[in-house]
Amino acid sequence: MKITEENKLDNPIWNSLSESHEKFAIDYNGTKFYNPDYCPFGGFLELESTLESAKKYASLCVNFFIVGKKPIIADSLEIVKKLVCLQMIIHEKIQITFDNEIIKLTEEHSEELFDLVNLVQPGYFKTKTPLLGSYYGIFNDRKLVSIAGERMKMNTFTEVSAIITHPDHTGKGYAKQLTSHVVNTIFNEGKIPFLHVVESNLGAIKLYEKLGFVMRRKISFWNISKK
Repeated sequence: MKITEENKLDNPIWNSLSESHEKFAIDYNGTKFYNPDYCPFGGFLELESTLESAKKYASLCVNFFIVGKKPIIADSLEIVKKLVCLQMIIHEKIQITFDNEIIKLTEEHSEELFDLVNLVQPGYFKTKTPLLGSYYGIFNDRKLVSIAGERMKMNTFTEVSAIITHPDHTGKGYAKQLTSHVVNTIFNEGKIPFLHVVESNLGAIKLYEKLGFVMRRKISFWNISKK
């Protein structure tokens, strides 16, 4: 099969850690993981390599994800959950009126950012995850109530990630505005935005489709932990 730039999205972790995010990579010869302080995710070129690499990574990170085909793991580990996600991509800027001020988040917002993500989606977001890309937020009464940012990065693609709104502030269009802002910023940088969303999250999928995202493929995130 001819390898094109878009084919790299079939193996987004491996290619991010081979390109723009190479400095965050732990390379186990056939499998690459993000440094667990940044993102507990791994991807592989050679399925057989996951047996030893997952065991080694488990000494650094007791709960983590391998993305792609079902990995081979040691008896000391277990697959806790299989998350099937839609990988969605968008090919042009979003035309939208922004009703709220969007703030680029800085180090001073780190604790508030970490707390908001882990309130809504615990387990994915680490203390250094914001260093993988840019994050943006909407504030209400000086409190951070909605965010969106960037995670995986390749030479051609950047992932839109952590699209989160506090449960007390949903239904106000915050996610729509922040997603659009991040998408348009990525296009301004000369890259193509993509994202991953759990296939059961129908509300989010509907929003992304309205904004212009289309499903590219399904992709599995295997949650692995020590027994």
